[in-house]
Amino acid sequence: MQSTIPAGLDRKEAEVYHRLDPARLPRHIAIIMDGNGRWARRRHLPRVAGHRAGVASNWKKRPRSEVDFLMGLLCRFLKAEVPTLNKNNIRLEYIGRQHELPPTVQEKMEWARQATAHNTGMVLTLALNYSARTELVDAFRSIVDAAARNGGLDHLEIDEDAVSQHLYTRHLPDPDLVIRTSGEMRLSNFLLWQLAYAEIYVTPTLWPEFRGVHLLEGIAEYQKRERRYGGLAGDAAHGHSSRPHHPDHHQSSHDKSTTGRS
Repeated sequence: MQSTIPAGLDRKEAEVYHRLDPARLPRHIAIIMDGNGRWARRRHLPRVAGHRAGVASNWKKRPRSEVDFLMGLLCRFLKAEVPTLNKNNIRLEYIGRQHELPPTVQEKMEWARQATAHNTGMVLTLALNYSARTELVDAFRSIVDAAARNGGLDHLEIDEDAVSQHLYTRHLPDPDLVIRTSGEMRLSNFLLWQLAYAEIYVTPTLWPEFRGVHLLEGIAEYQKRERRYGGLAGDAAHGHSSRPHHPDHHQSSHDKSTTGRS
C-alpha cells in the first residue's frame, strides 16, 4: 500500500516514510531515551547541558543539584510543549510513582495532563520516577488490596490478565516496538512485563540527537520483521498468536501510543 507523505517532513524523513506500509504501523512504541551524559561529554559540556538537550527524567540516583535541575527542566518542558501537543491532537499521560515527586512538579504535570485531556489522536506517556520492578510490586499490592476488599485473600486468583489490569499501563496496549537509543543492549528496568513480545530496535544515536528520521527508521526495521508473539512462524498470520489478550487494548487504527523514559 502506498503511503501518503504527511506535510512537514524533511527530505530524509519523507524518503523513509515513503517505504512504510501504513497498514502495518505499530500501535504502541516505547522509547528508552539514553545518552544525555555522553552527548555532553563529547562536547566538553556539563551533564546538565545533556539533560537540557534531551529533557531526561531518570533522577533517583543523581546528585541533589542535578535532581533540582531536572525537576525545573521538566516543568519548563511541560509548559513549552503543551501548545504543540494540542496542535497535534496528542494527549499526555504519565506512569510511575508521581506522588514521590515535588508537589510543584506534580501540579505542573496535572496541569499539562488536563490541558491535553480532550485530544483524541495519539497518547504520549512519560515514565517519570518509574521502575518496572516497582511497577510490578505496586501491581501485586493492588491485587492483594482489591482481594481484601472483595471477599478476602481466600478467593485471591492471580493470572496474567489480573496482573495486566493492575499495571500502570492497564489502559494502553502492550508496545509492539521498543527503541533503545545510544547503542545500549539492555531494557534498563523499563516495562519488563509489557515488552514480553515487543520487537527491539537499537540505534547508536544518542537521545539529544534523535530526530524524526531515526524514529521512522526504527518503524521501517519493525516492518521487516515477522511477528510471532512467542509462537511458530506463520501462527500470527493465521490467527494463532499466543500473545496474551487484554480487554482494554482495543483502539481505533488512528489511535497510537508512545511511551518514553530516560
